[in-house]
Amino acid sequence: MKIKTRDQIKEICITLREQGLRIVFTNGCFDILHPGHIHCLKTARDAGDVLVLGMNDDESVKGLKGAGRPVLAQDQRAEILSALEIVDYVVLFHESTPYELVKAVQPDVLVKGGDYREEEVVGRDVVMARGGYVLIVPPLPGVSTTEIIRKIQSLGEGL
Repeated sequence: MKIKTRDQIKEICITLREQGLRIVFTNGCFDILHPGHIHCLKTARDAGDVLVLGMNDDESVKGLKGAGRPVLAQDQRAEILSALEIVDYVVLFHESTPYELVKAVQPDVLVKGGDYREEEVVGRDVVMARGGYVLIVPPLPGVSTTEIIRKIQSLGEGL
């Protein structure tokens, strides 16, 4: 099973590092999986040997995105993400940022999709202290969860 707890992934990552494998970490809400997510995940996977995905739980999504979110419950989102071959592990976190999870994973590469600057990426200090790096994946134009939700809502208004 790919879905792990924070304690489980910490132990798994220790073993992976002992085997000399490069661990990549990325995170997000993944509320409605779309091509932008897949692009980011593929890029992240290509940056190393093992991809650990941190996923915001329902409460943290609601806190970040507001009422009505997430659209899909955390168990559903985790199941979808764990079904992807490019994802090795999925770990839910409840905080508003993945900082504690990044500290547990101790990745070699930290990947963030979007319009972030490297110095804004949460956990950058942890990765840089280990000699790793941050990889920013530019978003695909015109693809965002918010826009998809708006489109669906506008379609419903015509009914």
